[in-house]
Amino acid sequence: MEIPAELESQIDEVIGHYPVSKRSATLPLLHLFQEYFGLIEDQAIEWIARKLELEPINVLELVTFYPMFRREPLGKHHIRVCRTLSCAMAGGYQLLDTFCKHANIVREHSGHDDHLLKSADGKYSIEFVECLASCGFGPVCMIDDDFFEAVAQEEVPQLLEKYQ
Repeated sequence: MEIPAELESQIDEVIGHYPVSKRSATLPLLHLFQEYFGLIEDQAIEWIARKLELEPINVLELVTFYPMFRREPLGKHHIRVCRTLSCAMAGGYQLLDTFCKHANIVREHSGHDDHLLKSADGKYSIEFVECLASCGFGPVCMIDDDFFEAVAQEEVPQLLEKYQ
C-alpha cells in the first residue's frame, strides 16, 4: 500500500502522542486512513498493524467493532438516520424507509438493516446509526455533514433535491 508522505507525516505525529504504547494510536490512525482513503481496506489494516507492531487482528477487531469505520465505499451522498428510542418513536424507522424509496435504495429484505445500503447508481448510501445527539427533536438525520432535526417524511424529496 502506497502511503503519501503527507499522510505518513500525520501518522508519525499522532503516534508520538502515545509514547507508552503505540497500540493506543490505533483508533486515531484508523480515522486518518478513513478520512484520506474513504474506507478501511485490508491493506490499510495490515499497514497500520505493521506500523504499530501489532497483529492485523488487533486492528481488524476495532474496525469491525466500531460502526463509524467503513469497509466499503459510501455513495456520493451519505445519509444517516437515527434509530435510538426517541427518534424511533418520532418516526425514524419510517424516515429510513422514505429515504430509501426516494433515493432508489432497494432493501434486500424486510426489517431494518444495520448495514450500509447503496443506490444502484452509487449516488446515495444510507445507514441506521445510534444517537445523533438531538433526542428532543426527532427524527433526526444527517446527509453528508449536514444535520436535520424533526424531519417529516414529506420533506425527504426536497432534502434529497439539495444533493443532486
